[in-house]
Amino acid sequence: MKKLLVIVRKEFAQIFRQPAILRMMIMMPIVQLILIPLAADYEVRNINLQVIDFDHSTYSQEMIQKLAASPYFRLVSVPDHPDKALHNIEENIADLTITVPHNFEKDLIRENKASVSIEADAVNGTKASLGVTYASQVIGDYNQQIRERLVQMPRFNEMTLIEVNTSFWYNPLIKYPLFMVPGILALLVTMVGGLMSALNIVSEKEIGTIEQLNVSPMKRYQFLLGKLIPFWVLGLVSITLGLLVAYFIYGIVPRGSYFSIYFFSGVYLIGALGVGLLLSTLVDTQMQATLFSFFIVMFFVLMGGLYTPIESMPDWAQTLSSFNPVRYFIRVMRAIVIKGSGIGDLIPELKAMIVFGIVLNTLAVLNYRKRST
Repeated sequence: MKKLLVIVRKEFAQIFRQPAILRMMIMMPIVQLILIPLAADYEVRNINLQVIDFDHSTYSQEMIQKLAASPYFRLVSVPDHPDKALHNIEENIADLTITVPHNFEKDLIRENKASVSIEADAVNGTKASLGVTYASQVIGDYNQQIRERLVQMPRFNEMTLIEVNTSFWYNPLIKYPLFMVPGILALLVTMVGGLMSALNIVSEKEIGTIEQLNVSPMKRYQFLLGKLIPFWVLGLVSITLGLLVAYFIYGIVPRGSYFSIYFFSGVYLIGALGVGLLLSTLVDTQMQATLFSFFIVMFFVLMGGLYTPIESMPDWAQTLSSFNPVRYFIRVMRAIVIKGSGIGDLIPELKAMIVFGIVLNTLAVLNYRKRST
């Protein structure tokens, strides 16, 4: 026990002697939690729109004004020829082109139907598909206004009407930060608690202090446990900073208990630290550790469900993501913060995190080899 406490004290002293590490642990969660939810958003705004109006009628002008008033579009051009519109697309001046044909108003009044064409620059597929969807919704709303204007409503309306009532559970205002902040918190805890522990051990390899520990009468698990405990504590500190930022910047208060958050964070950090410890036993320099960390973080982000729902992935990707511990912690954080879930509601995720913690740390202990001078 004394040997373990010596290692723990040494680790804390070493960490606090390095201001760069402290700044990274404190500033990284704060800056990323502030910037990422504001910059990375599923909604696409300011789509550059151009309209070719061959009709020049009252109805076509009203529709153009309604499109321009939408917060999703920015009317950049009203060309009088398709060649000019194509040139604007090629020069990245416009993203979406809506063409109003001749006799648009006449066909709408006489035949009760008319058509417009929408062409999108699909280099950015997401922006193109959302732009077409937004434009179709705006035109559909305008179409409903025209129907109300043209149709003479009888005393008893014989038109079939389907009324749709919608409700959004847990996130009624569809606030994007409420969805993203818990996921980013899970990723930051992984980076602070797990990957930085790997860099810490590898740095001792480079400066040679680990050789002194190798020749000491210290057991393998004592050394690794002494390395794990300080970063486990700092991981909990990072989750605390993240929750404070979420409250003061976004007004996010977890619906579930803080005890559940810290309980799952403590369990998950054991597995996350196992990733860092195992990585440190496989590399010899901080450069190698950094390159491996980059690959690991990319896997955690892309296959963890932070941006893309796992259920929308191909079957092979869903199988691969089941080996990603971040996937389970992101699900836990969102369930506790947004839905108010408790420990009893998240038993499958708890079991998965316990298994990851046991397997990864066992591999780290077995792979670590003492070196004699």
